[in-house]
Amino acid sequence: MAGSREGKQAVAAAVGRACTDIGFFSIVGHGVPEALVARMYDVSRRFFDLPLAEKLAVKRPRPEQSRGYIGFGDENLAYSLGKEAVTDLKEFFAIGPVDVPDEDYYRSAAAYPSFAPNLWPAEPAELRAVWTDYYRALERLGAVIMRIFALALALPEDFFRDKLDRHISGIRVINYPDQADPPAPGQLRAGAHSDFGAVTILKSENAPGGLQVKNRREEWVDVTAVPDSFVVNIGDLMMRWTNDRWISTLHRVANPPRDAALGSRRQSIVFFYQPNYDAVIECLPGCAGPGNPPKYAPVTSGEHRLGKFLKGVSAAAGEAQRKR
Repeated sequence: MAGSREGKQAVAAAVGRACTDIGFFSIVGHGVPEALVARMYDVSRRFFDLPLAEKLAVKRPRPEQSRGYIGFGDENLAYSLGKEAVTDLKEFFAIGPVDVPDEDYYRSAAAYPSFAPNLWPAEPAELRAVWTDYYRALERLGAVIMRIFALALALPEDFFRDKLDRHISGIRVINYPDQADPPAPGQLRAGAHSDFGAVTILKSENAPGGLQVKNRREEWVDVTAVPDSFVVNIGDLMMRWTNDRWISTLHRVANPPRDAALGSRRQSIVFFYQPNYDAVIECLPGCAGPGNPPKYAPVTSGEHRLGKFLKGVSAAAGEAQRKR
């Protein structure tokens, strides 16, 4: 993160206020090439346009692995909060870490499923290369954001480095198709949820039916993406780390109005920046004090993520079983 000390502190202060007030903010000047983002959108759209049988050739191999293709009805994000609802109106393709060394740390039993192998479709042929380039660009951006977070919390700028040097981050590209048929009562493109990890970096199209954030007045507010920007939000782990000083805010993806339902297809490219699986998440220095003791027991990043993820998967499976 380049810039003067004063400039860094000014940026960190602004980010800290946003994380305290609502947990969301937008960034520009991020250094991710616009052409790379365009290639991600294009190659992913062509994947989702494939016949279902071809997409299912790379379907998720196991429920605990966020890898490969996950189809309609296979996830309901609202279940991660213990809320019953119908399944989400989306499909997505997901990968985990790239450039994984052949070392015991990444191959041991404790590393599973954090470093489960990625699945790559045969078509489009260039998808693997484009997604790999995008992953590398976003992990660099994630590291910069975490340095800003450290300064915002009055910590050394490199405080989080050894918690993220073997991170278990993932990409999802989510396809929200046109809605030819009305959704079931209570059904959304993505149900209300908070994210599991440290920080989420989102690239989203402006189309009818999009991201909404719940503010402190309990109102759902539409999020409109600024051109050439990313929307960033903190997740549950960062909220735990800061002892609830910063907010992991509920958000959802709304349905389009019925009169715009046939022109509402959209894709979201989501990068979930997640600390090393064995990083211990506990109250950060300066985030507790007299009258404000630590609120959470220590937990590792991997344990927390797996528990949250499996809750949603098992609930979605139960919903599918009830429909049979």
